[in-house]
Amino acid sequence: MKLANENLSKYLKPENFFNRDLSWLEFNKRVLEEALNPDLPLLDQVKFVSIFFSNLDEFYMIRVAGIKEQIRARVIDTSIDGLSPIEQLKIVEAKVKPMVKQISNHWQNVIIPKLRENKVCICEFSQLTKEEREALNEYFLKEIYPILTPLAFDPGRPFPYISNLSLSFAVRIKKPNGDKNFARIKVPSNIPRLLRVDQIIKIKSKGSNGQLTKFVWIGDLIKANMQHLFPGIEIEEAYRFRITRDTDLEIQEDEADDLLQVIEENIKQMKFGSVVRLEVENQMPEYMIETLIENLEISREDVHIIEGSLGLSDVMLLYDLALPNLKEKPFHPVTPEPFEEENIFTIIQRKDFILHHPYDSFNPVVEFIKQAARDPEVLAIKQTLYRVGLNSPIVKYLIEAAERKKQVAVLVELKARFDEENNIYWARELEKAGVHVVYGLVGLKTHAKMTLVVRKEPDGVKRYVHLGTGNYNTTTARIYTDIAYFTTDDAICTDISEIFNYLTGYSEQKVYRKLFVAPINKREKFVELIEREIKSVKSCGKGHLIFKLNSLVDPMLIAAMYEASKCGVKIDLIIRGISCLIPQVPGLSDNIRIISVVGRFLEHSRIYYFYNGGKEEIYCSSADIMQRNLDRRVEITFPIQDPDIKSFIKDSILKTLLADNVKARVLLPTGQYVFNHPVYNEESTNHQELMMTRASSNSKKIVQRELHG
Repeated sequence: MKLANENLSKYLKPENFFNRDLSWLEFNKRVLEEALNPDLPLLDQVKFVSIFFSNLDEFYMIRVAGIKEQIRARVIDTSIDGLSPIEQLKIVEAKVKPMVKQISNHWQNVIIPKLRENKVCICEFSQLTKEEREALNEYFLKEIYPILTPLAFDPGRPFPYISNLSLSFAVRIKKPNGDKNFARIKVPSNIPRLLRVDQIIKIKSKGSNGQLTKFVWIGDLIKANMQHLFPGIEIEEAYRFRITRDTDLEIQEDEADDLLQVIEENIKQMKFGSVVRLEVENQMPEYMIETLIENLEISREDVHIIEGSLGLSDVMLLYDLALPNLKEKPFHPVTPEPFEEENIFTIIQRKDFILHHPYDSFNPVVEFIKQAARDPEVLAIKQTLYRVGLNSPIVKYLIEAAERKKQVAVLVELKARFDEENNIYWARELEKAGVHVVYGLVGLKTHAKMTLVVRKEPDGVKRYVHLGTGNYNTTTARIYTDIAYFTTDDAICTDISEIFNYLTGYSEQKVYRKLFVAPINKREKFVELIEREIKSVKSCGKGHLIFKLNSLVDPMLIAAMYEASKCGVKIDLIIRGISCLIPQVPGLSDNIRIISVVGRFLEHSRIYYFYNGGKEEIYCSSADIMQRNLDRRVEITFPIQDPDIKSFIKDSILKTLLADNVKARVLLPTGQYVFNHPVYNEESTNHQELMMTRASSNSKKIVQRELHG
């Protein structure tokens, strides 16, 4: 590598980098802006409210928990931008609390009134009619009361265990003898947080011009009936609170005889992680807050006082209401024409093929596994599974393949965060069917998305490969943008075969034909390709990089981009989430522009374009440019070789994303994002809308051809 580490180290100064966690908060601020966007239909605003709070929960469970662990361990190392853990935490809290206040106020003062205008009412219990209150009280006694367990806290009974993200009541009671005590009531998590009143009291809907569709918070119903839990005792006060725990697994793999068993034990221990955040109602009195602080062993800085409802991630259930007038127009993924008519192996034999999810349906990927399972000529299937979701049809067909006596090998990544329990379940189901299940490599997560099918054909054994930028998950494939790539290219198929041997057996292979493989050579290859663009500027006057990814964190590759920018390489970065690179700094990153698109679908595909002196190259990948992806995960980056596919990715995906002036925001050197609004007389461009229109148009052409013969 000509761009040796010592040549790049001059850029590794704190002032040249954004803080990773503060950059993530800027991403969630963009989600907040979508929740506040008056141009979005009302239920789509509700959806983004839910996403904002779900994101924030995960941020505290993992990232804030990690910072606090550093503080407890007296870590003095600074982050990439020079901040100590204590400094990071102070800035995080200073940024989070105003954001939560803003979105909570919007929920209370804008969304709830507008929902009511559209005959959807999130009511206080006292706002219901007498008939409705009586019916709900009866429902409480029959369905909720038997589940509830009030837990006392006094000298004879210790402070109760409180589970992660659970909503609870802190209750102060007064006994007949005058003694006052503290109790906790957990709001059950297996009942919807918002109860639909008409479904409970069986009132038939009268249509959009009829009565309100009413909801009531389950916590309000519990509070209205709390006396049933403390008969003969006065309830002086009851206020809601919610805690967030550290849920990051720490697995000592090198000491594990049975990784599956170790992870199961870690999942159990994870439930008892330290508390990193306490959310309380703003009316909660100070003595209650102090009681919780003392017994949860947290500090005052860990307390978030919330104006309004706690746990608004749960409002996503409102999005399921059958109110199409309050949502964006529906979009149905399209199955490309060849997959409607032909055997999937015939299609892939003819030429390489890609699907662009969610505009193209995920069904052909499922069909690929299904046909492989049932085709008598298929000898073997090998696949990696990272996040497959519940009721996975792909796992079903892998099990069927094993039952049909095919050789089936599956790497199930047990360490996929928040999917550990689900993946343990699927691993066991696959093993029961006779599938060869492996759990990956010590110290590495297997994040690569790949399937290899081996088929006996008249001219010998042939291999078919599917590679993806996203998971084998039929649910997320409808809302995440990803690339799925099918090929029979011999070099790629051989590379994939050897990667599976690396994962399931023993291999020290360091050289691959066409793939870049992390942690083996991806960083090195990317530095070489960036250096090639510098040479291109010197030889032909032009160098250009376009990278689309979720996160950009790795210091060495950021340094390589700074060097390329200084040498005249134009760099366009489409980064949905975190960017530690600071763009548009004179003398450092003048030629680097960063945009972020947050829209209807989650931009998830990783695409890497290199101008290469006019001989353009495009790669797709499962990997972002982060240390974890380059050093601690098995990842693949694969070339797009077909000229038509390359043109589609460049012109229809990358160029329209860069031209987006509706959902795109531009990152400033300050770390703030501003909308890339159209200038005077400029036509509006919304990338995701264009892709939906294109897919729907292609679907209509197929239907018309079928109708007219």
